[in-house]
Amino acid sequence: MENKKKHGINAVLVISRRAQTIAFILLIALIFYAVNCPAIVGVTATTRLLPIYSVETESKRVALTFNAAWDNSDIQQLIDILDEYDVKTTFFMVGDWVDKYPKSVKQLYRAGHEIMNHSDTHAHFSSLSTDSIIDDIKSCNDKIERITGVRPTLFRAPYGEYDDHVIAAVESIGMRAIQWDVDSVDWKGLSAEEIANRVTGRISPGSIVLFHSGAENTPEALPDIIEYLLGEGYEIVPVSELIIKEGYTIDHTGRQYPAR
Repeated sequence: MENKKKHGINAVLVISRRAQTIAFILLIALIFYAVNCPAIVGVTATTRLLPIYSVETESKRVALTFNAAWDNSDIQQLIDILDEYDVKTTFFMVGDWVDKYPKSVKQLYRAGHEIMNHSDTHAHFSSLSTDSIIDDIKSCNDKIERITGVRPTLFRAPYGEYDDHVIAAVESIGMRAIQWDVDSVDWKGLSAEEIANRVTGRISPGSIVLFHSGAENTPEALPDIIEYLLGEGYEIVPVSELIIKEGYTIDHTGRQYPAR
């Protein structure tokens, strides 16, 4: 009788341990699902403010963008290349650059390219107060508007640096912050072939590509990139035509999705 009781107790303990093991496995699976499920990620991502890195799109559309913060030596060359392929892009300009090269601003605008804001002095925004960020952005907007007659609606943070208070400041004045998901790294002095291979190897529908005006080999790389994209059936549009204007969410990677 005593042995039967011990056997029964041991059986209960074995069952209990198995139940604990199964419960632990289920808990791990639940945690994994919560981390990787897009719907849940979309909810948790709202705790952090992000710029738009790319866009979920059913069509093969991409945006080519240029940061204008250095010299203007290649502006006419870029305009000519883009005109040849009838491609319109977005130039994010620093206010100091606008001051130095107002003629280039006019040339780009008249050629049909978007002129957007890349800050007034290219400061590190994360170290500035909200009021200072807003004043800086508005100052650059004023300079661009005086030349083009159009006030920018999009902003790209200097150095690509941002935090919640930077994005909140941008959005508080009705602007959207734009990042990128494909970096040409043209500022590093890569060859034209390396730039082209880097961009074409990383691009996908909804991508936003980063270039720089004044980069040594970007004008040489650009035709190959554009021909590849057009050959693959991509439509190249300015950023304002790529992004979703209303009713959207941004996931933890910065990808913009239509609201569901």
